[in-house]
Amino acid sequence: MYVPSKIFFTKGVGRHKEYLTSFELALRSAGIEICNLVTVSSIFPTNCKRITKEDGLKELTPGQITFAVMARNSTNEPNRLIAASIGVAIPGDNNQYGYLSEHHPFGETEKVAGEYAEDLAATMLATTLGVEFNPDTDWSERENIYKMSGKIVRSFNITQSAEGDKNGLWTTVIAVGILLP
Repeated sequence: MYVPSKIFFTKGVGRHKEYLTSFELALRSAGIEICNLVTVSSIFPTNCKRITKEDGLKELTPGQITFAVMARNSTNEPNRLIAASIGVAIPGDNNQYGYLSEHHPFGETEKVAGEYAEDLAATMLATTLGVEFNPDTDWSERENIYKMSGKIVRSFNITQSAEGDKNGLWTTVIAVGILLP
């Protein structure tokens, strides 16, 4: 059984005339181009420690199979706003799992996309933990309820946004959580 014990977050943007190359350049911008990425769903493992991007990159070996939660978006439409965001919600009890969420919108600013992704992750965790809340209230109100419950300690997001290249090159943005042994 493989359960990751560490996680780090990174993001990047790439631009190129070829779609695939713009993705590769986004991976390079994020520092994870040397990995064979396997995307996984969105559970923040129990007892998982968040480490810095710099420390995480030191643990990567070229060609290794690397598990990742990834949000990705691309456009070749000039000036089109795109974003990729990972929301994270961590429970107060390290023996309880948390949630990550992926969001890949068009037309949303980095702030709006990030808050939405964070809200998604925190709401998924809150429903799992039995935190009572009104889903129609604003995110800032729900965030306070979640954190005051003591069951959700922290939530945050990692978001990359960009405008489509003015000359029509492919623009790709990524936000990634890298899970390590």
